[in-house]
Amino acid sequence: MEYAFVIGQFALFGGLLYFILVRPENKRRKAVAQMQSSLSKGDQVVTAGGLHARVHAIEESTITLITDDGVKLKFERKSITKKAD
Repeated sequence: MEYAFVIGQFALFGGLLYFILVRPENKRRKAVAQMQSSLSKGDQVVTAGGLHARVHAIEESTITLITDDGVKLKFERKSITKKAD
């Protein structure tokens, strides 16, 4: 009888962890991946390092950004965290 209660508590705790931590993180990760795949030339973006730049060219796994000074930088597509407004 006590074992069923303990197992029930573990299941409840596991369910809470899933809905509080895991599920929202999966949704955020999916949204970022969708945003990264929909990037197009001219979009203003922010990298993981905080660089604000404009998309200059897009390749399969890399993306070339251009800053306001005209400097071109090549990044992995995964390093783009959001589109700047």
